[in-house]
Amino acid sequence: MTILVTGATGYIGGRLVPRLAAAGHRVIAMARDPQRLAGRRWEDVEIRQGDVLDPMSLRRALAGVDVAFYLVHSIVADPRGFRERDRRGAEYFGAAAQAAGVRQIVYLGGLGAEDAQLSAHLVSRHEVGQVLRASGVPVTEFRAAVVVGSGSLSFEIIRYLTERLPVIVTSNWVTTRCQPIAIANVLDYLLRSVDEPRSVGRTFEIGGPDVLTYGDMLRGYAAVRGLRRGLISVPMMTPHLCSRWVDFVTSIPASYSYPLIEGLRHEVIVRDPSAREIFNIDLIHYGEAVRRATERTRLGEVETAWDGAQASRQPGVSLRATEGLTREVRRVESAAPPADVYRVFAGIGGGRGWFHADWLWQLRGLIDRLAGGAGMRRGRRSADNLRPGDELDFWRVEAVEPGHLIRLRAEMALPGLAWLQFEARPRPEGGTLLIQTAFFEPHGFFGFAYWHMLYPIHRYIFSGLARAVVRRAELASGGAAAGGKGP
Repeated sequence: MTILVTGATGYIGGRLVPRLAAAGHRVIAMARDPQRLAGRRWEDVEIRQGDVLDPMSLRRALAGVDVAFYLVHSIVADPRGFRERDRRGAEYFGAAAQAAGVRQIVYLGGLGAEDAQLSAHLVSRHEVGQVLRASGVPVTEFRAAVVVGSGSLSFEIIRYLTERLPVIVTSNWVTTRCQPIAIANVLDYLLRSVDEPRSVGRTFEIGGPDVLTYGDMLRGYAAVRGLRRGLISVPMMTPHLCSRWVDFVTSIPASYSYPLIEGLRHEVIVRDPSAREIFNIDLIHYGEAVRRATERTRLGEVETAWDGAQASRQPGVSLRATEGLTREVRRVESAAPPADVYRVFAGIGGGRGWFHADWLWQLRGLIDRLAGGAGMRRGRRSADNLRPGDELDFWRVEAVEPGHLIRLRAEMALPGLAWLQFEARPRPEGGTLLIQTAFFEPHGFFGFAYWHMLYPIHRYIFSGLARAVVRRAELASGGAAAGGKGP
């Protein structure tokens, strides 16, 4: 079966594509800018350019397609006009699908009773389903509430508020009931819909096995993470004020959070059990879904994120917080070949030291020893070679891709978890792009405060370290010092 997935750069679409391919389908991933899919390790997946607001591009993208997944949402492009844009995109897509002979459209919308005074966001979600059905192509519509998974926008709001605030200020919406669903179960429903003839032309409400208030969800996340959190309800906290508060204490802009927060006053629970009866999905409880999401973040296995951001390949520094992790990425160009750059960062630590501000690394090791940690005394097994599991000063080698990548996990005393990763990428014009990434997953408020208090020192250390790696690689290769462009 030939299946097209729109929104392939997004949170749901980016996870659905490889699963459809693994199930044996011929998969086409559609994106407005196919370059944003560069680097995805999707085998046997065709990428086509297409924009739901460009009918000509849709005709090309839908050619030869049997089933199309509609996973496009323009909520934050312009908060005042997203409903009209979503309606128009659905009209264009439905018409193009009808003309192309598509047999089924599968759409993921929002849960909420039709007779309720829904928010603009939920009204738009329902309207898109109606517009797609009006095209004449049979539609399978799933309606879900909060999706629990690493990288999900609604879940990330829960994560950030709970991790960063000892006392969480909420509004009356904290008592509203919701039926969250694990991302794995959402993908289960979407996958099975293409092989289940009873799903065609129907609308299904999907949710997990737990009906919780939003307060229960915040407290449940805290319990999984071992955090003690208090909740204070402030009635005058309007959706606008709440979204501004989320903007201030998290990395999620108000323009993203406002439409979701506005909808929190509506109870979103499953009232029609037909989805469970037809698909027989083994549903995951909320606590287990939270545990899986946080574990995936810890292991660095987050496939996609709510913002669909792609890492830049240009030199410079970017600081980004998402999926509960803060990432500081440094990119430095070097004239040295990748093998020489890799050899330098693979030889860091131990007797060679840390190449830049080594006295500060030694001081950090002393502090760690005083706190009961190992400090810098462990050194490294080999001066030139690293293997996963090796000790390296107060780090543990977590991943090694010879000639390409090293990732270290911190074992020092910290209010959170930390990693340091080095990657050598060949440049098309020759030489190497060194990508050095510091990851930090704060544990609670003190972890959040620790990162921000020490950021100026970390910035000095990591900037100098990246430049020092490049300098040593260029000296070793005997190349001209044409690199070093970056932080």
